[in-house]
Amino acid sequence: MTKPWILVLLASVLIIVVGAVLLGSNLGKVIKAGIENLGPKMTQATVTVSSVDLSPTSGSGSIHGLVIGNPAPYKEPFALRLSEVTLTIDPSSLVSDKIVIKSLKIINPKITLEGGFSDNNLTKLLANMDTFSGPVDPKAGAPEKGNPTTQKKLQVDEFLLSGAKVSVKLNILGLSAVRPTLTLPDIRLAQLGTGPEGVTPISLTRQIMGEIVAKTTSAITAQIGALGKSGLDKAANALKGATQGLKDVFKKK
Repeated sequence: MTKPWILVLLASVLIIVVGAVLLGSNLGKVIKAGIENLGPKMTQATVTVSSVDLSPTSGSGSIHGLVIGNPAPYKEPFALRLSEVTLTIDPSSLVSDKIVIKSLKIINPKITLEGGFSDNNLTKLLANMDTFSGPVDPKAGAPEKGNPTTQKKLQVDEFLLSGAKVSVKLNILGLSAVRPTLTLPDIRLAQLGTGPEGVTPISLTRQIMGEIVAKTTSAITAQIGALGKSGLDKAANALKGATQGLKDVFKKK
């Protein structure tokens, strides 16, 4: 007669195998659904994802076609369009309280800034996130409002955003016709949530968005400053030429 403990062992192995198969085949869909469910609540804007691929055995994965729309009242088609996000996760951490992301990279994203320097669609997204979660010190790992303290925590060893292109639509008198496209400097972050408390997905998103907004605003300010200086230089040269012309006229007389 088969001993009971052998039956228990066989049943446990079977559950693990079935769980691994289901996890491997559905994990991407689960993550996609989670992003599209939580994203709009956080940002008060549309959030869509084309697909998510993640191997629970190797820990490598990618998110394709992540698009964050614009919050009201902004009209541009999107605020951020991330064609591909690649990540590498420590597989053993998937069943722990804190998921360890070894690498998270966003390459060549497209960003739209619509509005003014301090009041625009990107700052509105940040404000919406704060309204949803409550202002949080990203390093503190404090639980946000409306979210259980049992929420899965994260650790990100390396984050890189590279080659970001920013399309600018300024709703400012005298600058509305200025529509520059800028390339942001790389954004690198490291050792996020390395403490035992980790960092929540919302805090992580908020911190990354904050860096994007800061770099975008800085780049646009510099660009507009250069355009303004160029305009002033042209005006000064024109005035100088007109003044010299008048002097020449008076000299002839």
